[in-house]
Amino acid sequence: MSADLPGPAEPRVGGYADLRGYGAIGDGRTVALIARDGRIDWLPVPGIASRLLFGALLDEECGGRIELHPEEPFTTERSYVDGTNVLRTRFTTASGVVEVTDALVTGIAGRLPWMQLVRRVQGVAGSVAMRWLVAPGDLLGDEGVTRFDTGTVPLIRSGLTNITLTGSDIGREDPVHPGNGPATDWGPDFRGAFSTSPGSRHVLCLAGTEDEPIRAPDPVIADPSIDRTLHGWQTWAEAFTWDGPWPEQVLRSTLALKLLLFSPSGAIAAAATTSLPESRTVDKNWDYRYAWVRDLSYSVDAFLRFGLREEPHAAVAWALKALKRSTEDGIAVFLDLEGDPTDGVHRHRAEGWRGLGPVVSGNAASGQLQLGVFADLISIMRAYTADGNLLDGASSDLLVDLADRACRSWPRKDSGMWELPVERHYVSSKMGCWQALDAACSLNDMGYVLVSKRTRRRWEKNKRLIRAWVDKHGWDERRGAYRMWKGSRELDASVLLHTVSGFDRGERMSRTIDALRGELGRGPLLYRYSGMEREEGTFVACAFWTVSALACVGRLDEARQLMDELVATVPNDVGIMAEMVEEGTGEFLGNLPQALSHLALVQAASVIRELS
Repeated sequence: MSADLPGPAEPRVGGYADLRGYGAIGDGRTVALIARDGRIDWLPVPGIASRLLFGALLDEECGGRIELHPEEPFTTERSYVDGTNVLRTRFTTASGVVEVTDALVTGIAGRLPWMQLVRRVQGVAGSVAMRWLVAPGDLLGDEGVTRFDTGTVPLIRSGLTNITLTGSDIGREDPVHPGNGPATDWGPDFRGAFSTSPGSRHVLCLAGTEDEPIRAPDPVIADPSIDRTLHGWQTWAEAFTWDGPWPEQVLRSTLALKLLLFSPSGAIAAAATTSLPESRTVDKNWDYRYAWVRDLSYSVDAFLRFGLREEPHAAVAWALKALKRSTEDGIAVFLDLEGDPTDGVHRHRAEGWRGLGPVVSGNAASGQLQLGVFADLISIMRAYTADGNLLDGASSDLLVDLADRACRSWPRKDSGMWELPVERHYVSSKMGCWQALDAACSLNDMGYVLVSKRTRRRWEKNKRLIRAWVDKHGWDERRGAYRMWKGSRELDASVLLHTVSGFDRGERMSRTIDALRGELGRGPLLYRYSGMEREEGTFVACAFWTVSALACVGRLDEARQLMDELVATVPNDVGIMAEMVEEGTGEFLGNLPQALSHLALVQAASVIRELS
């Protein structure tokens, strides 16, 4: 625990907060994670995949952090401002009450050309002595952090990243000058103190850029930028249309997905973090600050369900760029947020959350053959056109080519949805190829792709061949379930996705649901596939996929009951979900906020609404 933090709302372990304790704020470019004690332990500057000047989440000693808290012991309550990704934390002490509003703010005309964090401190009752600390680190780099004295505001530089810090007491128009703290092993820090009173108002503001000049923000102007940001989020939320069940949870999950949409390109990050462990005992740490075609496909579907227009179009445009980078053997499973391929996995010196390293950048799934990607990409376009959008000629030609490739590729072994190192005939991959061809036929029926009768017959023939293969090799009658791969006795929760796809909504899938819950279920939660209880936590998305599957096979009462239990127990106090939940403790594991978890919640609610 930091020596500067005398009374956290919840004790930290070795300086690290529980992963379940984090709220998230964002601006369409980067995401900050804020613990219950008000400390920002994660903030890449200026983008999700940029240099980590504030990464104490993965290295308490030298990762960098931003603290703001009362000097005396305190308790906290927090919530998002309704319809926004702006977080409000109330600190209560023996001396009084203080409210902190945290936002990554927008400008007058939308997203700022730089990152700007604003922390507004308002006195509510009594007089509270507050203390703050800004201590940049250099988590994934090796260039260190340097302070430059400009004569006005401090300028901090690490590699190509620049940040500057300002503040003010809005009530008296006196600046809150950043104090020069003692040097650390990794660079300078800045600290200060002030006291609140009823109605008082202080602002701390941090701005950052990469490989470009930086403008020192005026704190007097920065303060109302929070109100402008609130208005922007709430205007967006007003366009969100949902008349179904669980409205608060569905809106919050959709707002979480908005945090992960990288607006400069339209890509959707799988999560905002890297290297948060999936297990306390097994080395399973991955970097999810990339755009997976699969997650993007589900996100487009979710945004379209809510009457949104800009987000689906941006994501579809990004996906088309991914298609153009595909090869004859396969399609890029994921790309960086700018749309470029990655260059492998790199390990870093950081110790990892609570010492559970390694800390990595990059992801080993690059270059894998995953047959389900065909379904993801073609299904994007089916949903996009069904919403009234039109395809250009080049996109139509690309989709025809993808469907033809699905015909050629489905008999091959692949790495499956779970990106496994051993290629096998995974049953859910074959079902995905069926879904791809089914979507292609629908696009042809709607007139969005034009093909010869011979091509259409080939697509239909391969749909029949895939179904016959699954009937013969994918079904295990002794277990009463679809198996994980040809010849195996193991089970795989990813087959549940193919209730929604329409591959099977009958007795076999209903029996598979029961088999999965019997072997892989832990209360309302579910492991990904056989054996994972020895390696990692339960997989959040799989639990919500079970809800969708139950609804699709006609077991709506069970689906609603399971959904009620999940929404009441899985998200944290502000509605954020990680990738996994630890069996027994209920603690979060894996990267967060996790797009797939929030997408699965949204899909489950949508399926129940549509089938009720």
